[in-house]
Amino acid sequence: MRALQPVRGTQDLLPEAARRHRGVIETARRAAELYGFAEMATPIFEFTEVFARPIGEHTDIVAKEMYTFSDRGGDEMTLRPENTAGVVRAVISNGLVQSVPLKFFYSGPMFRYERPQKGRFRQFHQIGVELIGVAQPQADIEVIALGSRVLDALGIAERVVLELNTLGDAASRAAYREAVLSYFSGRISELSEDSRRRLERNPLRIFDSKDETDQRAARDAPPLADYLNAASRDFFDRVRAGLDQLGIAYRLIPRLVRGLDYYTHTAFEFVTTDLGAQGTVMGGGRYDGLVEMMGGPALPGVGWAAGIERLAMLIAAPPPPPSPVALVPIGEAGEAPR
Repeated sequence: MRALQPVRGTQDLLPEAARRHRGVIETARRAAELYGFAEMATPIFEFTEVFARPIGEHTDIVAKEMYTFSDRGGDEMTLRPENTAGVVRAVISNGLVQSVPLKFFYSGPMFRYERPQKGRFRQFHQIGVELIGVAQPQADIEVIALGSRVLDALGIAERVVLELNTLGDAASRAAYREAVLSYFSGRISELSEDSRRRLERNPLRIFDSKDETDQRAARDAPPLADYLNAASRDFFDRVRAGLDQLGIAYRLIPRLVRGLDYYTHTAFEFVTTDLGAQGTVMGGGRYDGLVEMMGGPALPGVGWAAGIERLAMLIAAPPPPPSPVALVPIGEAGEAPR
């Protein structure tokens, strides 16, 4: 009987799995508190426009993966596919823009209609942090350092690698976009159907494609580094210098892009080879235009999110809770009230 089975892409968190989830969340929460991040929570569903415009109306998330519905009042709602846009909405609607810098930690379920894979579900859970209101590269360094500390506290730091790139500022990205558009326009026949649609709207997103034909077509694309202006180069150099000073190793990945439209400057992922081809366990970057895009003032931001399910698969099994000891009276004399 279908009703007795969990919906595809969901799972029951039985006690052992629940202990693993709780272990990830509590470890991350303690680390975030040490860095001055306060815990917050946003609603599981929001008005659809909270996600559609910031993420990008032509992204796969918005076009194919969001769980969107009309409520009884006729308003269009969406189960949150990620939480950065929701956190920014909360900052704006609660009048917190005058209180920057703001440092938040969150955890909870997210929802995307995508093909379930190892450690990836349609209802999945994330931990994440957002640092809003700091334009300097020290903010990027801080959130990456916090991510590294969380992974170290979970005991999996040796099993992950930090991959790092810069997307440049708005001017650099605009110049690079034209170069990429010209390059891929001459190779349309080599692109997947999805990437052909991306070409006019956001050609940089082709680099994020997992399709093998797209990856082959992208190998000879012009590098973004050739189009970075002096300000973008200096910003990225300072991020790298800060990580070097902290002893946080990283690998430069020139083709690394984040899958959402609001990222600028620093982009990063912590990846592992222990979970198959889809090895990202934590990813994030800088999103300096997001607050303004959503109707607030021009405030910079940077953050990351990590999949709890994927992290839970990597950590050692937490010990079960101790068994309680109880004294049970037996017989009429023992059961009699005293």
